[in-house]
Amino acid sequence: MPTTQQSSTKQDILEYLLKQSQATALELSEALDISPQAIRRHLKDLEAEELILYSSSAQTTMGRPQHIYRLTRPGRDRLQQGNSYGQFTLELLDTIAETVGYDQVSTILKKQWERKAEEYRDRVGNGLLQERLANLVELRKAEGYMAEFYPVDKGGLSNSEGFIFMEHNCAISNVAESFPSVCGHELEMFAAVLPDCIVERTHWIINGEHRCCYLILHGNNTGVGSREEGSF
Repeated sequence: MPTTQQSSTKQDILEYLLKQSQATALELSEALDISPQAIRRHLKDLEAEELILYSSSAQTTMGRPQHIYRLTRPGRDRLQQGNSYGQFTLELLDTIAETVGYDQVSTILKKQWERKAEEYRDRVGNGLLQERLANLVELRKAEGYMAEFYPVDKGGLSNSEGFIFMEHNCAISNVAESFPSVCGHELEMFAAVLPDCIVERTHWIINGEHRCCYLILHGNNTGVGSREEGSF
């Protein structure tokens, strides 16, 4: 197998584990349509690079435990785009905080997210909610996020249209860990971009979950705004 194809397959494995949180070799083989033998070779290489690790499941009916593979922190970082820029940003914010104080940094970050919301809103447009979310997904992908969305059950809200918007990684994770207020600003940004919707955060990577998710409701009986919620 050519080197470029091997790299592509390994990238596919990492992305699948990021989205699914964990998987066996057989699950990866079926999902990626690659032989189990080839998958296991790639998994061995990725394990040697410390990008993945495995734990053993309970014994199957055949009497043999299965290995369940997960990403390591370096594996998750490998999928981040512009990670060196993220480190530079974090160091710059630390320097600003030492100079003018953390309160001033929070004010600066809030202003930056407000500007980002204006930019997104112009580029997302004023079409149907599904069209706007598709545009938002493309904007986030361009910034290094593995984003997607899908419709959800209205849950009895007859006048509402609901979607789950999710990001399987955080392109600014190192910044968010040191300045978690950026996550609150991000939630406010999505609400500003979708002013006719209510936006709820349901999953949060900073809380140890493997993705960030937002429930987005559109309709006359939802109200507008943003709020934090527990996992759905």
